[in-house]
Amino acid sequence: MKTKIALALLVLSGAFFSNTISAQKKNRQKPNIIVILTDDQGWADVGFNGATDIPTPNLDRIAKEGTIFSNGYASHPYCSPSRAGLMTGRYQARFGHDCNIADDGVDNPTVGTPLSEKMIAEALKEQGYRTSAIGKWHLGDHPDLYPTKQGFDHWFGFPGGGMNYWGTSTDAIHTVYRNEIPVPETELTYLTDDFTEEAIKFITKKDQKPFFIYLAYNAPHAPDQATKQYLDNTKHIEYGGRSVYAAMVNAVDVNVGRIDSTLVAKKMKDNTIIVFLSDNGGRAELADNRPNRGHKGMIFEGGIKVPFFMTWKNGLKGNQVYSNVISSLDLFPTFLDAAGADFRKEKQLDGTSLLPYVRGENKGKPNNLLFWRSVGGFEYAVRKGDFKLYKSAYKGKTMLFNLKSDALERNDIAQTNPEIVSDLEQEYKKWDAINIAPAWIDPHPENVMKEEKVFQEIRQKSLKKVK
Repeated sequence: MKTKIALALLVLSGAFFSNTISAQKKNRQKPNIIVILTDDQGWADVGFNGATDIPTPNLDRIAKEGTIFSNGYASHPYCSPSRAGLMTGRYQARFGHDCNIADDGVDNPTVGTPLSEKMIAEALKEQGYRTSAIGKWHLGDHPDLYPTKQGFDHWFGFPGGGMNYWGTSTDAIHTVYRNEIPVPETELTYLTDDFTEEAIKFITKKDQKPFFIYLAYNAPHAPDQATKQYLDNTKHIEYGGRSVYAAMVNAVDVNVGRIDSTLVAKKMKDNTIIVFLSDNGGRAELADNRPNRGHKGMIFEGGIKVPFFMTWKNGLKGNQVYSNVISSLDLFPTFLDAAGADFRKEKQLDGTSLLPYVRGENKGKPNNLLFWRSVGGFEYAVRKGDFKLYKSAYKGKTMLFNLKSDALERNDIAQTNPEIVSDLEQEYKKWDAINIAPAWIDPHPENVMKEEKVFQEIRQKSLKKVK
């Protein structure tokens, strides 16, 4: 009898051990995932998109190892809503997150991406991932909406929309936290470096689970601050403001190089997906959005088209440029697909997996129809195939562009193409019918009108006065 019990225990033990090894092996096969998000970085502020003044050798090299998206879009032209779309894989208008966080957000748990929305981190935890959010959050100032409440095991960063780079605390949302505990300022040096150091610690932590890291640098968002190391790397730029801005971008590049070197040293690089993108177009001052028209806040290409690449040696070929239209909304389903899950079960998602398209398995287009909505429709845009409709509050009219023949949006063809205008307006109304009104409002509308007024005054002032 004792022999039978012993044999049974031995069999059970062996089965448990075998299942454990199998689970660990399965987890190791899932790719690690790192999303590197920059803040207000211009299209042409990286070498792989044509920058000649800002040194970005690491980003350029890594981009070449994978796929550069030459038509990659953010889902919104400015910070908080764009991040809400990226992290949920849904148009942020679906849940009323059209605006930057309102002033009462720190006291109001309803201002921010609601807990009812499923974030990438939550979906990947279901697939066996350990998760980390590092850097700028800006998806809710109230503690109930912090990353640790939204699927992240680990958090190192600040809740608000911007912060000085030295880590000096000014209030609750401009404080660096580690898992909701304030980090002593004596432990902080320069946030771009600090965020990287934290990411490397998470990467190298002894754990059998694959990891997902959302690394949201606040660079190159204002305030314009840099260390001597990075300023030395941009001393060739003779315009002071651009030189400092470039140093902030260079700091990101140097630190991404550090992360990449860590992955190589730990033999993790081949099975790690690295995605790099900006949250929206570059800011109006100092960033370079050329050749695109406009900047952050606008729904011209310069406000929504962003530097964007993805690498994964085990899953994607290198040295590719993918020219079909893709969106930050596609990242959520792409990551689930890469992890071996059926992203179609997440019925709420508005994007699709990019893997079959980038691999050439699907010769179609991942997105033939994309939408943008700002402040409940104060401004909106629709891209359908090659045509883009833009209802612009800046210009006070609805414009139509053929992006195939006019990628720079120089020629408004709305008046000569009323049928196309009508079709795209109907597409927008149909899409917007299942959205909800903004849950709060930001000052974007009045800022837009002020900006356009100054713009027109400067142009008018340049004219010769008629006597």
